[in-house]
Amino acid sequence: MTELHESAGTGLGDAHFAVFTDREDAAAVARSFSRPGSRTLTHASGRPWLVGHWHDDEIVTAHAGRTGLAVIGCCPVDATELQRRAGRLRDLAELDALARSLPGSFHLVAALDGQIRVQGTASGLRPVFHAAVGAAQVAASRADVLATALGAGLDEEQLAVRLLWPVPHPLAETPMWRGITAVSPHDALIVAADGRTVRHSRWWAPPEPVRTLADGAPLVREALTAAVDARTRQGGVVSCDLSGGLDSTSICFLAERSPARVVASTWPGRDPADTDLYWAEQAARSMPDVDHVVWDADASPLVYNDLLGIDDLLDEPTIGVMDRSRVLHHLPAMAERGSRLHLTGIGGDHVAWCSEAYYHRLLRIRPLFALSQLRGFRALWQWPLGGTARALADSRPYGKWLADSSGRLRDPLPATVSTSLGWGMPPRLFGWVTPEAARAAQRALREAAANAVPLHPDRGLHADLEQIRSCTRIVRQWDRMAARAGVPMASPFLDDRVIESCLAVRPSERVTPWQYKPLLTAAMSGLVPEACLRRTNKAAASMDAANGLREHRAELLKLWEDSRLEQLGLVDGNALRRLAQRPSTPELRDAILYSTIAAEVWLRGLSRNTESTAPATS
Repeated sequence: MTELHESAGTGLGDAHFAVFTDREDAAAVARSFSRPGSRTLTHASGRPWLVGHWHDDEIVTAHAGRTGLAVIGCCPVDATELQRRAGRLRDLAELDALARSLPGSFHLVAALDGQIRVQGTASGLRPVFHAAVGAAQVAASRADVLATALGAGLDEEQLAVRLLWPVPHPLAETPMWRGITAVSPHDALIVAADGRTVRHSRWWAPPEPVRTLADGAPLVREALTAAVDARTRQGGVVSCDLSGGLDSTSICFLAERSPARVVASTWPGRDPADTDLYWAEQAARSMPDVDHVVWDADASPLVYNDLLGIDDLLDEPTIGVMDRSRVLHHLPAMAERGSRLHLTGIGGDHVAWCSEAYYHRLLRIRPLFALSQLRGFRALWQWPLGGTARALADSRPYGKWLADSSGRLRDPLPATVSTSLGWGMPPRLFGWVTPEAARAAQRALREAAANAVPLHPDRGLHADLEQIRSCTRIVRQWDRMAARAGVPMASPFLDDRVIESCLAVRPSERVTPWQYKPLLTAAMSGLVPEACLRRTNKAAASMDAANGLREHRAELLKLWEDSRLEQLGLVDGNALRRLAQRPSTPELRDAILYSTIAAEVWLRGLSRNTESTAPATS
């Protein structure tokens, strides 16, 4: 197993840590987690409590007797308030309410009477893992940190699962190493005073979607304002994406009202039909104090750029590697302009809009309304009548849907209407995945299906929550990459309080064929100019993706010439090499290579980091 290389060090925005109980056996284990540059917080006894890497601006702590509280990440709570909370804490369950009240994005760690509690965000952006290391149960914010301590081997079946497109709930949460357990984002981890007994305790549930748009929009605006304020209240210079879309435009206007000076960054698309620049300039004209930087479209890295050079230390494969160069390219220039933090509009698509799958239930409780809306969706998305009817009639429970999917992994991609109105996109495997890998993935799916419970009984809310988690799994790796590049990123739409405020609005008013993002439009009315709120679409960047596939086919070919996945018997390298020589083939539509590339790049990163930390031999 790899040791942590130099990118495991941290700058602002890249806090990671392990948590230990107040016991001597745990203290002995904690010493093995210490690395050059790591920091330690102690229990009142002096034994290690937290060991890891963090910046002073990312942590607030408080102690009262044998009680300790730590908030790690972005949260405006101050030490005085946290001290008051610590002094009054009598039961770890009381922290549920605290966690649900604070804005920002953070881990909350507590120690009380020898117990510890660790929780991340409901969005999944800040996860929690745990494992038995020696005689002690250890919690951590990253799975690879635990894997290093355990000397754990890779779980090859899980690698096969990650070749699925997409990886469905609950399999996507499983760590890549044996012996490590992921905590559901909706749960907190409790480790008993004996240091060995663990349980997961539910602390978060989505709100009932009962608010009207009129009632909910002001609360969305309030939550999004608080999320941006949590990042900008310290002033200085912050940068923002200004793509011209409603999500990033809203973040820019909120940041512009803050004590911080704002630099707005626009990457125009290469497609002549792309109107992002027009809409970004419309917004910038209403923010005269914002420094608007427009980059040369032809200088923007394409999708698939520099896949062979990625050496970030990641604890799971991520399809985010495809866009890594694009996401990070402008950050050094933002740093030169003084930016201490880069804000994005990522997540707006996942929370301000919602899944059409809500209409599966709405059809049964409000049939006339639902039928009217569904006619609009059929026209908008060109859903065939027969396919729409079949999707609406499909009432299989989630476990049955997942089990059925396990037997159809080699089928063609399903019709869009069935994925839009169902439990989601059923997973698929493609021709380059070996029969052995397919059997392993199928076995894992069937085992998961036996006890699978959806994220919510309503398939619309299940789909929304799964899409949020899928997004945060990518964003948390981008955040790590950005911090290493020198300017940390933040995505306020993915804060739990923002997510809750959006999910609380009736889905019938959040997703409609007649209006684009009505909830965010209503929330930002009066703050974002009406001219900007009138945009009813977004750029697809499909031309950039297609060009990237063609221009980087030599890199793709090289990626498969010494394939780690092929060495493990999971893919047919010859088939992948043939595809790399034919980048325009229709087989590569719909980004179906992404999961395989993600796994290959991740394995190469592990190998590279192992080699870089291997002891020198004479």
